[in-house]
Amino acid sequence: MRITAFRALMAEEFGRVRSETIARDHVFSDLDGLTVDQALEAGVPTRTIWRAVCEAFDVPAERR
Repeated sequence: MRITAFRALMAEEFGRVRSETIARDHVFSDLDGLTVDQALEAGVPTRTIWRAVCEAFDVPAERR
């Protein structure tokens, strides 16, 4: 998944402003203590990041 598609999914699920805040500030244990932005910078696949976000925020299966 491209980063632009990932960002669109985040914005669709959480709203643009909240998704940016989550990406910048929320630390995910499933991403070894990285934020979304740090994980993207480190080259973690966007699908892996999206799964971690969905798990942490209990996104329903039909929207994962």
